[in-house]
Amino acid sequence: MRYQYKNPENCPVTKIMSVLGGRWKFIILYTIRKSPKRFGQINQFIPSISNKVLSEQLRELTEDGIVERKVLTDRIPVNVEYSLTERGKELVPLIALMEEWGERME
Repeated sequence: MRYQYKNPENCPVTKIMSVLGGRWKFIILYTIRKSPKRFGQINQFIPSISNKVLSEQLRELTEDGIVERKVLTDRIPVNVEYSLTERGKELVPLIALMEEWGERME
């Protein structure tokens, strides 16, 4: 039996996409899934993303509790490192499945 949601906002996939939807968020998470990265390192991995969009996406992921932003120094420019929170680490198996599926598409 197929379940239909009377209110699509209650659909679990809708909830996930409201937090992780868009072109870049899963790619950002893929980049930092194994170890923390600085902004420049993430930008090098995703050269087609603008600094502005990368900043916005990282800010949203941080606000949603998926990514942690850690200031490494008190100097200017500030060195900042991004890593997955415990909540974000729950997504690693999903990211691995997406990676495997993507590799099979080649």
